[in-house]
Amino acid sequence: MAETISHPLLAIIRERGLIDDMQYEEVTAEHTRSGRPVHAILMDYGLMDMDTQLQLIAEYLGTEVVILNESEMTPEVIEAVPAATARMYQCVPVAVYGSAVRIAMVDPLNPAVVDEMSYSLGKEVQLVVADPGQVEKFIQKYYPEDSGGVSDILKQLGADEDIAKEVAEAGAGGIDLSDLANEAPIIKFVNLVLSQAVQDRASDIHFEPFEDEFKIRYRVDGALYEMTPPPKHLALPVISRLKVMSNLDISERRLPQDGRISINISGRQVDLRVSTLPTQFGESVVLRVLDRSALQLELENLGFPKFIYDYVNEAILQPNGIFVVTGPTGCGKTTTLYSCLRRVNAIDSKLLTVEDPVEFDIEGIMQVQVHEAVGMTFSKALRSFLRQDPDIIMLGEMRDLETSQVAIQASLTGHLVLSTLHTNDAPGAVTRLVDMGVEPFLISSTLMAVLAQRLVRTVCKRCRTPFEPTETQLATLNLSPHDVGDKVFYYGRGCKDCNDTGYRGRKGIFELLPVSDPIRILINERAPTVVVRQKAVELGMVTLREDGLRAIFDGDSTIEEVLKYT
Repeated sequence: MAETISHPLLAIIRERGLIDDMQYEEVTAEHTRSGRPVHAILMDYGLMDMDTQLQLIAEYLGTEVVILNESEMTPEVIEAVPAATARMYQCVPVAVYGSAVRIAMVDPLNPAVVDEMSYSLGKEVQLVVADPGQVEKFIQKYYPEDSGGVSDILKQLGADEDIAKEVAEAGAGGIDLSDLANEAPIIKFVNLVLSQAVQDRASDIHFEPFEDEFKIRYRVDGALYEMTPPPKHLALPVISRLKVMSNLDISERRLPQDGRISINISGRQVDLRVSTLPTQFGESVVLRVLDRSALQLELENLGFPKFIYDYVNEAILQPNGIFVVTGPTGCGKTTTLYSCLRRVNAIDSKLLTVEDPVEFDIEGIMQVQVHEAVGMTFSKALRSFLRQDPDIIMLGEMRDLETSQVAIQASLTGHLVLSTLHTNDAPGAVTRLVDMGVEPFLISSTLMAVLAQRLVRTVCKRCRTPFEPTETQLATLNLSPHDVGDKVFYYGRGCKDCNDTGYRGRKGIFELLPVSDPIRILINERAPTVVVRQKAVELGMVTLREDGLRAIFDGDSTIEEVLKYT
């Protein structure tokens, strides 16, 4: 029940005196913060079970609660509501009587929808109340997203001679590109590709024109998968369509451009970050999917081992110092920092971030976008931050000497600075700063800790299978059969759930280097990374590889994944 801002369900419960003002505020705050449905929060907080909630809604609407039954879903009932309507309004038909249809909705407390549906179905709609989780399951089962949709529309588009002719004319400059981008089949195709990608949990969508083909690829859990390639001549209209959606200059095809698309897919608000790049055979476009509902910006959800979780919690409450997260692109550094900011985002602190680009808007935090073209660089933004009286500053990346020096300056003048660096491991971050030209004594006096992280794919829970690793496999991890004992190793066989990859989802593995006195001495002596690493391990640092072993022994990941990333 995706409530509107006024939470009708909460209002009903409160009117009945079934929750007090404080509980009402708590649930409202949690709903606003996490975007989770109110009905789920009420159950989690032990305030009201689902049956009672459904009963109250039914009484309020003057209807009854029904239990959805698969045997009643006859073809006649299913066909009473078109698939597109069922998905759009998140509802399923329960029974049909003459010109009336009984309907259960995920969010029955949305009065305008019933009138809209009566109008679009041309039938009288009678609303009943059912468990929203069941309604969602039935929608997925009886009205699945048109899986053949992409291939069907590709056949139509391939055979559509008008579009092929228009593309040829556009190439010769005879027709306006924006007319081509607004053709109905092109709009439908692009929307289908985007919704399919979001459904498959893609983090990036690549549109790539080559000499003889036009490829579309998705990145899911860090690996790229190719879709059925569309006909080559669709490259121009599809890319023009994406540029129209992201308000980019459609006629500029020689320079890279950046934009954003905000789109509603299956009732979820998804932001897409758009980047175009002129190549030899046309423009290549990459969309980064920023799905707010899938994002869990809570420190608890990052999968930290307990000692790292405790340390990070403490570190971000310090009045000053620098906390650095390192790792390659796409390993979740920004998510970790955002989660830290969410934790300390309180009325009594002023938080400022400078990012390139701003990935997610977080309420209560001033976020600034770097704009190199007009001279708005990281260091320039940081300098002006110091005059804005902040308590905590997040810096997208310490990418050069100037930025690093200003960050250190900010830390020395009593600010907590969170930032990222691109290095392979935690000790490498220290030597990287020295290589940039930062004075070692400044690093040792301001740096609190470095957290290195990677994302490894997790074994699909549905097709997880135990196996016996060979001695060769164990040797690659520097383990002997004696070290392993009776621990069980798993791999994914591949099933429908994980697209036959054996993996579904990703989890973090971490390496934390607290900057203690022995490490400070080494920094001041300009010691090489190897020496810093050895000392850190002596002092009890768990390396990325060791944390990877934890993921393997817990049955969460595989030997191949951990070897690939550590």
